[in-house]
Amino acid sequence: MTHLPLLAATAFSLATIFWLWRGDPKRRRVAGLPPIKGHGTTARRLALVAILLPGIGLAALGDSAAFLIWLGGCAIGGWLVAQIRYRSDA
Repeated sequence: MTHLPLLAATAFSLATIFWLWRGDPKRRRVAGLPPIKGHGTTARRLALVAILLPGIGLAALGDSAAFLIWLGGCAIGGWLVAQIRYRSDA
């Protein structure tokens, strides 16, 4: 198992998860913030595909350990990102 593709795949997926969190319309509405342009339904669906592509690549390489580590990293990272709260005064 090589670590560089695994780290790159996990970092890319987590960055995309963070992008989704930042533009989540329900979260922004509850916080009283305006919607962000460019975060429409189509963009969010494409981001979902972008999140999954590195994992599909790791699985296609046949590296099951890297795939499972990527999957766990995305799950834990996504959970941590979901815990971030918007500042009410922003």
